Amino acid sequence: MNPVIQAMLDRRSVRKYQKKPVPREILDQIIEAGLYAANGKGRQATLILAVTDPALIRKLSEANCRIGGWDKSFDPFYGAPAVLIVLTRRDVPTGTCDGSLVLGNLMLAAHALGLGSCWIHRAREEFEMPEWQDLLRQLGIKEEYTGVGHCIVGYPAETPKAAPRAKNRVFYLEGKA
Repeated sequence: MNPVIQAMLDRRSVRKYQKKPVPREILDQIIEAGLYAANGKGRQATLILAVTDPALIRKLSEANCRIGGWDKSFDPFYGAPAVLIVLTRRDVPTGTCDGSLVLGNLMLAAHALGLGSCWIHRAREEFEMPEWQDLLRQLGIKEEYTGVGHCIVGYPAETPKAAPRAKNRVFYLEGKA
C-alpha cells in the first residue's frame, strides 16, 4: 500500500505520553508539514504557536480545564511535552477549515516521524480570553486571530488501536457511460 495512505490508516489519537521532550528539529519538520496544508485561495492565514515551556503548557491546561468544566488537576494535554496551537485570522472565511487541514497535516507528520499526537479542542475559547490575546500581542501579532485547535505531540506511552469503521458511510452516485 502507498505509505502516505498507510500512515492515514494507522494514525491514532494518543492520550498518554513519555516525559521525553521532542527535539526542536523534529518539531520543525512537523510544523513545516502543517504549513504546507491546503488553504483557501492560497492565503496562508494560519499561525502555529509551538509551546514546549512546561509552565506555559500548564497555564494552557488550566485555561482549557476552566473552559471544559474539569478540575484543574486534570491534564487535557495528557502529559504531552509539546503543544502546537493552530490559529487563523478572524477575517478569513475559510479559516477554520484551513486550520483543520493544518492540524491534520501536523498529526500525520508526527505519526510519520514515530510520534503520537491528538487534536485537543477549546483553542477558540482560550484565544478569546484577554490573557491569550495579550500573548499574541507580546509576540508582535497585530491581526485578529482565533484558535482552531491544539495538536499535542510527544513520544507515545501507549499504542491505541483503531476501532472498526462504521458501515454504510459511502454512497456512489455514478453516471452512465
